[in-house]
Amino acid sequence: MSVAFTREEDLEATAADLPDRPVSPHPNWVTAEGLEAIEAALAEARAAYSAAQAQGSEVGGSISADRTAMARATRDLRYWSARRASAQRVETEADGRVRFGGSVTLERADGRTQTWRIVGEDEADPRAGTVSHVSPLARALIGKRVGDEAVVAGQAVEITAVD
Repeated sequence: MSVAFTREEDLEATAADLPDRPVSPHPNWVTAEGLEAIEAALAEARAAYSAAQAQGSEVGGSISADRTAMARATRDLRYWSARRASAQRVETEADGRVRFGGSVTLERADGRTQTWRIVGEDEADPRAGTVSHVSPLARALIGKRVGDEAVVAGQAVEITAVD
């Protein structure tokens, strides 16, 4: 067998053997928006899986592309199915304390203020101002009230607002 055929087979084997996306061991708490996002991602994964199946059954398609698309679609479908199955929608009432689903505004020692919303792991996006409930930031703040101090990244911060 020539080296060219061996490499192609190796690429196909690698493409078909994608590792699973890691599933967090923490409770899969979600907000209402987070649950909607998981359901949308699951629907998208199902569509990608169906498309990969259809592409794989077409005559003349690239075997390597088919296997890669199918492996990726299968992996994503497993991940989002598991995340949807374990999702626990959490609704908490405002009671003046930092809580899951709520927002908190901090003032740092240098005068900067930052506002964060504490959400589920799959919906966390620090660039958008959301952090996971299992993040060190959220863990340091949950249960605190306006005027309380906390240590975040080794620095003291004061909580100035809780929504």
